[in-house]
Amino acid sequence: MRLTLGPGTHLLVLTGAGVSAESGVPTFRGGGGLWESRPVEQVASPQGFDRDPETVWRFYSARREKLASVGPNPGHVALAEVEKRLGDRFLLVTQNVDGLHRQAGSERIVELHGNILESRCDSCHRLPFFDDASYDTVPRCDECGRGRLRPAVVWFGEMLDPAHLHRVETFINEAPAGDWVFLAVGTSGAVYPAAGLVLQSRSAGGATWLVNVDPPDNRAAFEHFVQGPSGEILPRLFEWSRSGPPLTPS
Repeated sequence: MRLTLGPGTHLLVLTGAGVSAESGVPTFRGGGGLWESRPVEQVASPQGFDRDPETVWRFYSARREKLASVGPNPGHVALAEVEKRLGDRFLLVTQNVDGLHRQAGSERIVELHGNILESRCDSCHRLPFFDDASYDTVPRCDECGRGRLRPAVVWFGEMLDPAHLHRVETFINEAPAGDWVFLAVGTSGAVYPAAGLVLQSRSAGGATWLVNVDPPDNRAAFEHFVQGPSGEILPRLFEWSRSGPPLTPS
């Protein structure tokens, strides 16, 4: 089964943990949802950070160190190559925080849950900044001098950035009826609002495709399902119509 893209096709892609797992990135809830015998929520919530910030930083430092040994897989690369051809008619929305899509070359990207390789201050309005350091103690903000740095990710109980949601909404609303596609890859279909994008896309006239190792919770909402690892499926999923788009400068 091939997904045909024409000269006017818009493509909205949603990726989840399954894409990164193929690169060797542990899923967030690996090990039964525990880390060092603690529920993951204890090291990924504002309450956990207030209670024991050193332990939270040990958790995220370990994850940062793990990322140093992994890289994008063929699925990441395939999506970056599609973006080069579609240009602004492409948008990648990811639930992953590992930055592997950016490493593969993706630029038109919405990181719904943030990026683990960025930090921000918990007190001032300093923008998130690149930070791949590992910390044994809680780092302080060197701009305001009073705040604590924390990973720039969305924790349990926190709201998604409204600007990110608006960007996705705008893409869907501006896509031409009958010539746009929503593709979900490596997602569980259980985490909202991302899991609801398929129904939103169908209501807006988009064709819906799913690539996953196993059928997710919302499998029935998709018109097309291609089962298998994304690193194997994505490089051969797309085909271009004879009048398909040429390579577009990023």
